[in-house]
This record gives sequence, C-alpha cells and structure tokens, in this order.
Amino acid sequence: MKIFISGVAGFLGSHLADRFIERNHHVVGCDNLIGGYMDNVPNDVEFIQSDCTDFYKMKELLKGVDIVYHTAATAYEGLSVFSPHIVTRNIVDSAVSMISASISNKVERFVLCSSMARYGTNEVPFTEDMTPKPQDPYGIGKYTSELMLKNLCEVHGMDYVVAVPHNIIGPRQKYDDPYRNVASIMINMMLQGRQPVIYGDGKQKRCFSFIQDDVDILEKICFENNVVGEVINIGPDEEFVTINELAEIIADLLSFDLNPTYMPGRPQEVFLANCSANKARKLLDYKTKYSLREGLGEMIKYIKDRGPKEFKYHLDLEIVNDKTPKTWSEKLF
Repeated sequence: MKIFISGVAGFLGSHLADRFIERNHHVVGCDNLIGGYMDNVPNDVEFIQSDCTDFYKMKELLKGVDIVYHTAATAYEGLSVFSPHIVTRNIVDSAVSMISASISNKVERFVLCSSMARYGTNEVPFTEDMTPKPQDPYGIGKYTSELMLKNLCEVHGMDYVVAVPHNIIGPRQKYDDPYRNVASIMINMMLQGRQPVIYGDGKQKRCFSFIQDDVDILEKICFENNVVGEVINIGPDEEFVTINELAEIIADLLSFDLNPTYMPGRPQEVFLANCSANKARKLLDYKTKYSLREGLGEMIKYIKDRGPKEFKYHLDLEIVNDKTPKTWSEKLF
C-alpha cells in the first residue's frame, strides 16, 4: 500500500513511518520542520519538505495514495492561548487542506490524530462518548478538525478514523522546545544541572503514553473495518500521576537532587486529564507494554545520547501581557 504521513519528521510521524516501512509499504511524507528533526525521517521515506496548508501541493503529493495519517500539528496547547493564529493555522487549515486533497484523490482511509485537549474540563477518565469541552484554541482547533473530517467524509464517502493519542513520550521527541513536552523539558533541564520549572502547584494530573504503545494501535487502525467512523482514545490509563510525581520519577532515574522552581499556573490549563482506554481494548485489543518509568528511561537514554541542548524560542508570541508565562516572555529556559 502507499501510505502518506504528514508530519513525518516529527515524533509520532517518524515512528509510524518506521513501522509501515518494516511492513514493506511505500511511505511518502511531508513536514515543514517547525516541530521535528530532519534526522527523524527514516531513509526509506519518500520525503518532501512542504507545509500541509498548501492545498495544491498536497493534492499533487497524494496522487495514488491509499491511506493518509495526518499527524502534523503545532501541538502547543498552552502556547495556543498566546499564539492562537499560528497554532490554529497549523491545526485547522492544515487538516482541511489534507482532507480535501485526500477526497480529491480518492484516498481510501484518512486517520486524523486528534488530542485529548478535545475533552477539556469533562470528568475523568475521558471517554469517547463525552461531548467535547475544549478549553483553549488548540483543543478547539482539534475538535473543529474532527467535525470537518466527519462532515466531508460522510458527504464524499471516504473512510475515516479519529485517533486521540495523549501525552506521548519516547525517543525522537523534540526536547529543545520551551513551549511543550513537559517530560522532555524536565529531562533536558536536569541533564544541564538545572532545576525543572513547574507551573502552578504541580498537582495537575496526567497519563503518559510511550510511543510504541501508540504505534501498535495506530497501525491496526489502518486495516480494521470495525473502527471506521469511530473516535478512539490511544494510550494507557493505568498510571495517573501528578506533574510533581513526574518530576520525582525523572529525578530518581537521573539521580538528580530535585528542588523544582514553581511559577504561576498557565491560563486555561485543565487540572485533571486522563483518557479511558476501554474502547481501544475492545475494538483493537489494546494492551500497555511500557510503564511510565520504562518510557521515561528510554527518553533519558535518547536525550543523553544526543546531548542536552539549549532551548530554542522558535515561535513568536502573538499576545504578550501579564498572563503570559515568564518562562516564554523572558526566555527563562
């Protein structure tokens, strides 16, 4: 099969590409390199550096493609409150461009990678039958993309699946990015001998998902018929930890003397966010293979091997006021 992966230089996209290449599929992919590393791209991928928002380019690239995985996104939930234009452009506009180009080329199936940000302030654990209540522009954009996908696919007859990965961790994640990836930021800072920064009191709770556990299920979504038209949470629900506990585990793995710096909480941040994996267990026989501690250990090895890096403030803040985190406005990382 010919499989197209947007965001193929990114964390999730590059691992998906590896999996499908191992299965002897022809993998084509694009990336604008905002959020990925060029050396993430597997050698056997037919790679094009291009932006998903360029509809006519996407229409050309998707000729003869069977399956599309849309993993490209400026996945900046907290930053979206302060840079809504660039985040929305690379969430909603890119998704609609890819969907339209896919339908135009008679693609068989479109897999949209959404986000648990869609659920917002719903009670935990989040289940797929809940009405989404996104709290920030990123979550609103992801849910908007889902609605556009459902609407257009039902009109034009393309199979689709909405996958909802959450807080994926593992090798290849961008760790010099000051705006996202809390575990990567903490590891990078501790390896530099610096104390991690925690927003609010650190009692916010999250579940973290190791990359291979997500790829296993995302691969199945490509071929199973019982998932068409479904929204499916992807990732574990067993270890629901606070950000304080996350920092403690990383510090323990690094033998680091932890004394975090606490800063004011970020606007619109959801306090409790945990997705139920029961639907994935039922439809796709999902099983967690990596514990949080094991996953963090793999991340630490990857970042150690590459070496810690200075943080790059590569995206502009569109709104700067007294609500903007000083870690960003004053470049404290």
